[in-house]
Amino acid sequence: MIFELLRSVRSRGKLDYCLPRVWLEGWYDGPAKQDGEKLFVDPAVVYSKLRDWLERNKTFDARIGASLAVQKAESGRGWIRKAVLYSSLVRTNSAYNHKGFGRFEQDDVLGYRESGTFLKMTLLLPHLKKLNVNVLYLLPITQSSEMFKKGQIGSPYAVKDFLKIDERYHDPLLNGWKVEDEFAAFVQACHMLGIRVVLDFIPRTAARDCNLILKHPDWFYWVKLEELSGYAPPKVEHLGFCQPSFEQMRELYDLPAVRAHLRKFSPDPSRLDPEKWNNFVKNCDEENFMYELAKTFGVVTAPGFSDWLNDPQPTWDDVTFLRLYLDHPVTAKGKVEEDQPPYVLFDVIKASRFPGEKKNSQLWEYIASVLPEFQRKYGIDGVRLDMGHALPNELQALIMNNARSIDPAFVFIAEELEPHRAIEAAQAGYDVIVGNSWWMLPRFPEKTYEFFQNLSCSLQLPFLAASETPDTPRTVARNEGQRLKKLLPFLCAFAKNGVLTFNCGQEVEETQPMNLGLDSDACGRFTLSCDDEFQGKLAFFDHYVLHWQRSELIDFFAELTTVRKQLLNVLLEGQYRPVYLSWQDGSIANASYWKDEVGVIALANLKLSECSVNALLDQTVGDDIEVMEIQSWDGSGWKEERNSKIIDCNLSPLGFKLCVLKFRRVRNH
Repeated sequence: MIFELLRSVRSRGKLDYCLPRVWLEGWYDGPAKQDGEKLFVDPAVVYSKLRDWLERNKTFDARIGASLAVQKAESGRGWIRKAVLYSSLVRTNSAYNHKGFGRFEQDDVLGYRESGTFLKMTLLLPHLKKLNVNVLYLLPITQSSEMFKKGQIGSPYAVKDFLKIDERYHDPLLNGWKVEDEFAAFVQACHMLGIRVVLDFIPRTAARDCNLILKHPDWFYWVKLEELSGYAPPKVEHLGFCQPSFEQMRELYDLPAVRAHLRKFSPDPSRLDPEKWNNFVKNCDEENFMYELAKTFGVVTAPGFSDWLNDPQPTWDDVTFLRLYLDHPVTAKGKVEEDQPPYVLFDVIKASRFPGEKKNSQLWEYIASVLPEFQRKYGIDGVRLDMGHALPNELQALIMNNARSIDPAFVFIAEELEPHRAIEAAQAGYDVIVGNSWWMLPRFPEKTYEFFQNLSCSLQLPFLAASETPDTPRTVARNEGQRLKKLLPFLCAFAKNGVLTFNCGQEVEETQPMNLGLDSDACGRFTLSCDDEFQGKLAFFDHYVLHWQRSELIDFFAELTTVRKQLLNVLLEGQYRPVYLSWQDGSIANASYWKDEVGVIALANLKLSECSVNALLDQTVGDDIEVMEIQSWDGSGWKEERNSKIIDCNLSPLGFKLCVLKFRRVRNH
C-alpha cells in the first residue's frame, strides 16, 4: 500500500513545494531550488525519490494490519528495552510553511496542507533512520474536539471519537485517499524499516462533546448549566497538596464545600426527559450537538480536574471523565443521598483506589475493544496508557489481555511518573514506566547524580530515559541548556534500565515547549523572539511549526545512538557496576557494564568546572584483569587510550566520556 500511496502524489509541474533542507538531507538528489535552510521541490518528484529510498532501505516486506512482532512470529516484549524512542505529535512534527513565504496556514493558498499529515511523516522517515529511531511514539491521532479548546485548535487528548483518525492528518496531495488508509500505509512504511509504532491511548477521559454521548449519555457526568461558570474542585486547605486516603476521603464528604460541589451535578439528559432526549438524538447534528443539548436540557458534561487535593492547575475544560461505575464510590456509603446524581470528586477520578460496586460493564467492554480495532486495522505495536494508574485493576487487565490475545509482544507503557511505583506497574502488566528522568537529570549536580547513580539502578521496570518530554520545558531552554543538550542525552543513553527517548524538535534545539503540564509555569511558553509568529504558542493547543534549522545535535544524536547500538548487548546483558574512582564527591556520574571480555564505562562531570579523575579498573571489576585495548568517545570521534588498569580522564565542565575496553581476567595460582 505504501508504494501505491507514494505513487499517487500528483505533480504540480513546478518547484513550489517548500520543505526544510534537513528533511531531505543525505537522500534526495532530485531537482530543487535552495533558499538557505529551505528547498523548493515538485511534490511528485520528492515522493517518487522517497519511494526509491524506501525500496533500497527496507529490511522487511511488511503487510498492513499486523504488528512487526506478529509478522515476524515473535512473542517477547523485550524489544522495548532496545528502543531508541522518538515522541511525535504528528500535526506539529511534520508541519511546515510549504509556500515558503508569509505566515503559516493550515491549508495554504497553493493548496498545500501546512499542518502535519501522515504523508509528510513518511517523508521524515529518512531523518528518523539517521537518528537510529526504532520506536515511534505518536501522541493521540484520533478525532479530537473543537469545543472548549484552549487555543487555536483542540487538544489531541480531547478525544471526540475513539475509533476515528482525525481528518486533519489527511494530505490533499493524495486525492481520493482516506486518512485511515494513509495511516495504515505509514505504519507499513515504518515496519519496513524496522520501526515499531506506539500510540497514546486515553481510556479514562473523552472530549466534552464526545460522539458516544448521543448513544450513551449515562456514560458521562453532567453539571447544571448555571453552575458551570463557578465549577472547580472543592478546596480542602487543611490537607494541603496530596492524594486523599480512604479515611480522609470519607471525612471530605462532611465538608460544606464538598456538599455544595455535589449539588452542581444533574442526572443525564436522557433521564431528565426521555421523550425529549429521543427526539433530540433523532434530529441533532451528530458532529455538533453540544450547544443545542445544553440549551435544550440545561446541562453539560462536567470538566475534568486533578485527583490531587488543592492542585493549583485549573480545571481541564476540554475533557470530561468516563463513568466507570454505575454507583458511587465505596467511600461515599452513608455520605450522599440516594438520589444524588453521578458526580466527579477525587475518589471518583481515582477509581483504582476508590472503586464502586457496580461496574459499567458495557463501557468497560467498549474501552477494551478499542485497541484490538487499531491492531487489526493498522498493526500498531504498543501504547502508552494515559491515566492508567486511575483505572480499576480489572479494567486495566481487560485492556491488556484483549490486546495481547492478538499480539503477545504488545507493549504497554505506564504513565507513572513516580519511580517507586514501578513495582505496582510491573505487577499490573506494564513493560515500561515514563518515570521522572526529565525532572531529575536537568537539576545538576545533586539530582542528576542521585538519578543516574542510585534511582535508575533500583527500578523494577525500564523507564523512558528522556531529558525532555512533550509536557516539559525543552532541554536547551533550561539553565545551562547549551551544555546540557549533549550531556543529558548521553546519560539517558547509558543509564541502567533506561529506554533512550527523544522528543520531536529536540534534535534541532527547539526551545518552545509543547505543553506546560510538568515542571513549568505560565512564563515557560515565551522562549521565542517577539517577532516569531509562534511566540507563546503551545503545540498541544495551537498550530506550531518546529524551527527546522541544521543543528549539531542531529549528528551528535546519530552518533550517540550508533555507539549505543554497537554496545547494546553489553548494556542489556552485562553485569552493572559503579565505577571505582580515585576520588568522588557526588559530582561525577558513573556506570560500567561488563560482559565476557568487553567493558563499557560511562563518566560525566556534573560540575561547571573542569575535573580530572582516574577510573580504577581492578577495583571496579573486583578481579585482577589484563587490559588489551581501550577506546574512548566524548562526542567528537573515537580515540585510542593507553592500555592500563587506570584510565585517566580529564572532563570539561558538564562534559562526558565513554570508554570501551577489551580485557581478560588474570587467574592467580
